[in-house]
Amino acid sequence: MNAEVQQPAAGDSISPGCVQIEVHVAELKQLFNAMDPSPFRERDLDPKAEEFIASWAKEAPRDAPLAMVVHLDRGMGRTDEAVALREAVHGYFIERSRVTRQRLHDLLHRGRISLIIGVITLSALFALSDVIGAIMSGWRASQPLQESLLIGGWVAMWRPLEVFLYDWWPIRADARLFDRLAQMPVRIIYENQTRASAWKTDWPAVPPAERTQREQTSPP
Repeated sequence: MNAEVQQPAAGDSISPGCVQIEVHVAELKQLFNAMDPSPFRERDLDPKAEEFIASWAKEAPRDAPLAMVVHLDRGMGRTDEAVALREAVHGYFIERSRVTRQRLHDLLHRGRISLIIGVITLSALFALSDVIGAIMSGWRASQPLQESLLIGGWVAMWRPLEVFLYDWWPIRADARLFDRLAQMPVRIIYENQTRASAWKTDWPAVPPAERTQREQTSPP
């Protein structure tokens, strides 16, 4: 019986207990936003790639370590491309975690301000309702007006209650997910060895200086 053929691979080792997020692309540059002019290690992931990776990670158990396996339809390129890919992916999710935590901080700040406004409004309307009840005692319109004021006071508490009961915890969950993705090992498996030179056109496999030189010397 023939032994199983091991496909060429590069990058981090993956422990058996990891939940593997498997991505299949023809070129590494497909993982990144083509409109982002930043250097490779600072470039944003393509929105569809991020959505795919994050949705896969959300389905994994919360305590399970994650790993990313990129199945690449070309042969091996530069020896440092797996390291560059890992640093780019980690850097992106570190930034996403930072932005998400800032978003959570801003939400809670607005929630505290809304709570203060709501409590003041509720107290004022309750007091006004008591005043109206005392002044208009015996009037038919007194009770509906008092009840309207009480309802308005509780409506003023709707936004802070929504923030502190429902809005904050999904954002914190996203931040924790990005923290996990920012620490996961990244490995490349090369699927197609027949295209051995394909890496030369797969930015960022070729350094900028070498890529510029090739572009200048290539025929129009």
